[in-house]
Amino acid sequence: MKKILIIDDSRMIREFLNRKLEEFGFDTDQAANGLEGYTKLRSYEPDLIIMDYYLSRMSAVEFLTKKAGDPNSRNTPVLFASAKISREVILELSKFGIKKFITKPIKIDSLAKALSELLGVQIELDNTPCIIDANYNEEILFIEVARGLNSEKIEMLRYRLDELIRLYSIQVPRVLLMMSGIEISEGDSLKLRSLIDGIISATDLKLRNFKILTNNDLVKEFVSSRSDISEVEVFSSMPDAMDALLGDRAGGYKDRDGNVHDDFLRVGRGAEEGSNGINLRFQSEQNDTQVNFDAIASGLKMAVVDDDPVIQELIRMAFSKTELDVQTFSDGEEFINSPDVKQFDMVFLDLLMPRMDGFSVLTALKNREIQLPIIVLSAVNKRETVIQALQMGVKSYLVKPIQPDMVFKKALEVFQLNF
Repeated sequence: MKKILIIDDSRMIREFLNRKLEEFGFDTDQAANGLEGYTKLRSYEPDLIIMDYYLSRMSAVEFLTKKAGDPNSRNTPVLFASAKISREVILELSKFGIKKFITKPIKIDSLAKALSELLGVQIELDNTPCIIDANYNEEILFIEVARGLNSEKIEMLRYRLDELIRLYSIQVPRVLLMMSGIEISEGDSLKLRSLIDGIISATDLKLRNFKILTNNDLVKEFVSSRSDISEVEVFSSMPDAMDALLGDRAGGYKDRDGNVHDDFLRVGRGAEEGSNGINLRFQSEQNDTQVNFDAIASGLKMAVVDDDPVIQELIRMAFSKTELDVQTFSDGEEFINSPDVKQFDMVFLDLLMPRMDGFSVLTALKNREIQLPIIVLSAVNKRETVIQALQMGVKSYLVKPIQPDMVFKKALEVFQLNF
């Protein structure tokens, strides 16, 4: 049995890789930092090392230098699983014979392909076409599942949800599972069970806080046939689903005029702010998702499309200590006509702008088949406007005035640290 050593500061990454590699038939061991990794390298004698570039206690370069000087391990292949790294770093690592890289968020097919090439083994995966995404917009975890059900992606969703709950210190999870345009058959019942049970297990939510949005009859029949999830409601309309999900808390999420309350739209009112409760996580656990942002931001591009120079400067300053490339545009037309419009990794978009407003920008991007992670920034908080933005593919919706630390958190979420 082939042996693989996993070296990563993130507990979630180690647990995920350990679980998947054991499923693939490998023996594994783990290390939580570079120093522990080098110690285990000498005692465990693995056939392959999977490691992050950004390690504590001993850097990746130090680790590789020591490894190269050890006759027992110098020929052990290394697979880097890391956030986007620069060309200079890749050239530096190539001096140690490193040829294989996969980027975070980890894609299971890329991992399987790399393992097959490095160890000469064949790995079978579920290749069912499937799109799964999860994002947090104050009070609600939005989970989107489209096309089909893929068991590999369903499993990874659990770790993604864990990341979001930790990032935002979500204490009372509310989940909206959106299954639009999905093609499933009766043979997918086990995958559907795994999806729903996995969401419930990962979020530890109360069933009354779990709603499903779909027009698929098989999904409706599946939910209604299970007595253990009878409290989970299925809706065909997003407004109805959101009303049911948030309408039961004090004041609901909208006033009589249909305005969405700011506390629904603003992100970050978590346990850190104004809470006197007991935090049940150790400090080492709390830092698990606070990955060095430079590791993620290096080489990434962000667009800020807003006619307010104050907002432009606020967002620019929020990322001033990172290597993120922030570009500003004063209206939608200027952004759409930019030669780099397809190259941005994330966009902050205002809805009310001269010449071309935010919704026109969203429509233009859709017509050009350009898919970009969008976060809307606007003083508009009408209920219908929120729903329209979400239905047009907006990842998150924040109401002005905004806080720099909340903007920073949303960037962490959209860039998907690990999963």
